[in-house]
Amino acid sequence: MRVTIIGAGYVGLVSGACFADFGHEVVCVDKDAAKIRSLEAGNIPIFEPGLAALVAENVKARRLSFSGDFAASTPNADAVFIAVGTPSRRGDGFADLSYVYSAAEEIASVIEGYTVIVNKSTVPVGTGAEVEQIIRKARPDAGFSVVSNPEFLREGAAIADFKHPDRIIVGVEDDRAIQVMRELYRPLYLNETPMVFTNRATSELIKYAANAFLATKITFINEIADLCEQVGANVQEVAGGMGLDGRIGAKFLHAGPGYGGSCFPKDTIALVRTAQSNNAPARIVEAVVEINDERKKKMAGRVIAACGGSLANKTIAVLGLTFKPNTDDMRDSPSLDIVPALQAAGAAIRAYDPVGMKEAAALLDDVEYAEGPYQALKGADGVVIITEWDEFRALDIDRVKALMKAPVMVDLRNIYRPREMAERGIDYHSIGRPREIFE
Repeated sequence: MRVTIIGAGYVGLVSGACFADFGHEVVCVDKDAAKIRSLEAGNIPIFEPGLAALVAENVKARRLSFSGDFAASTPNADAVFIAVGTPSRRGDGFADLSYVYSAAEEIASVIEGYTVIVNKSTVPVGTGAEVEQIIRKARPDAGFSVVSNPEFLREGAAIADFKHPDRIIVGVEDDRAIQVMRELYRPLYLNETPMVFTNRATSELIKYAANAFLATKITFINEIADLCEQVGANVQEVAGGMGLDGRIGAKFLHAGPGYGGSCFPKDTIALVRTAQSNNAPARIVEAVVEINDERKKKMAGRVIAACGGSLANKTIAVLGLTFKPNTDDMRDSPSLDIVPALQAAGAAIRAYDPVGMKEAAALLDDVEYAEGPYQALKGADGVVIITEWDEFRALDIDRVKALMKAPVMVDLRNIYRPREMAERGIDYHSIGRPREIFE
């Protein structure tokens, strides 16, 4: 099938490469001319494991191409995916749908023949209906269907998530669109991947509800971690015991500094605003948003306390800046709250992240960036692990101790064992695991 994807960002680029790998003829269109030139030159603007190779393979096979010419790329498409950004709108937290509606207007001006228009962007309930109205008003003669097909891609594992998903959600209002969507996802349909066909409103809400629920699990275990520290319990064992219950599951029960990234922060806020505007307040999600924001701000206090209550004239090494490993995404990362708070307390910051330092440099001021973890640790009065990159899981602890001015480690991801660290002479602090139960 012929597929046009509007937006060559994270979702658009991954989706385009994977659809091309399914055998479809795909064009990714973007208004950013510099991005298109970079993609045509073989440069991938985001860090996602395996994506560069997948793009190169399908470009070589002439199944995937890039263009800045929307009018030339869209008319003959069987399906047009809208994969543009829907950031939180300044001032009220609602999803900013201006890019989605602009794409709809452009689609209306060029489509020819029956076309399925697919909202891949994360959008509030009712957006699909509004997109249909925009196109119908501009082109009452056009044959088209508007479909909701939310993405569930985890940064760092996006290709696997696209090709081996738990489910595919499709919100449709007519049978003809169902057949097109089945053909688009035919390789997955043949592999018996669950395909859930529902109406557009339900599909749109599934995406928000799923992200809000996962954010709630993270926030819940973080609050349990705080309780564990007060009563002498181990949050990892609590989470392990909970996760064995099939009704609960073990995923997203990892205590830490709070969630961040491109989805959970904006989607939880957008769901809250949508619920409020429809007189059905989502009070649990409201609490999740508030607690998570507070938690990220409080994490610097743990570092200050571990370093004796003062960071004046001290150097703190920061390991990990991105919101999660295997991505260069800094959006709403806990580091954006933690690092400035440490600086405000008087600390000099020396940081290292395997791929996120370029992005971090545009967002954080007065940070010294190191070439590796050990360079960051040299002469430091303390170290805080913010992101659990694999290379931080196997540090040479004896070398860490020898390099640091004071062997104080605040591990916000619980990647080390407290007893082992104590035996190695590290003043070790973690989340939800009181030190006395390991001593």
